Amino acid sequence: MTKTVADLSSRWLRRRPEKLSEAESRVLESAVERKPITQDVNAVVARQSDLGDRLADAIARVGGSWGFIIAALLFLVLWTSGNAWLLGREGFDPYPFIFLNLVLSMVAALQAPIIMMSQNRQSARDRLDAAHDYEVNLKAEIEIMALHEKLDEMRHSQIMTLREDMAKLSAQIERIESVLGDARKN
Repeated sequence: MTKTVADLSSRWLRRRPEKLSEAESRVLESAVERKPITQDVNAVVARQSDLGDRLADAIARVGGSWGFIIAALLFLVLWTSGNAWLLGREGFDPYPFIFLNLVLSMVAALQAPIIMMSQNRQSARDRLDAAHDYEVNLKAEIEIMALHEKLDEMRHSQIMTLREDMAKLSAQIERIESVLGDARKN
């Protein structure tokens, strides 16, 4: 079986090598070289992320957790009850809690773009993951096709061997029949 990228691309992908994408070329080269194509996408993403990216992910992780929601609710209950009842009319931030609204607006104004940054990174990671899955799936298909070819070759060689054996047996049977036929005549 020939093992060149050009041969495999025309045989299995039905395209000339220059028409292949970078991923398809990489997959065919790994098939020719008999090397795995899998990689740890998490490690690739970790190598590419900087401090700001990791910080945005951490803030998004915390901001989207039940712990943050419960802590925020607890903070709001303490703030409103403390200012409305415990401190009486001389409260730090009396009803309608204008300073609390300002603080919450600032937190939301900062948190929203950070969460969007994290979502954009997750989207890029998902694209990387999907591209890697495509390469692995393509490699698996190519390896399966190669196995089918090998099995077909083995089956063909077995059939040819059986054919030769049957021809030999047929010739032997004809010789035996002719010897028996001659013996009956005598």
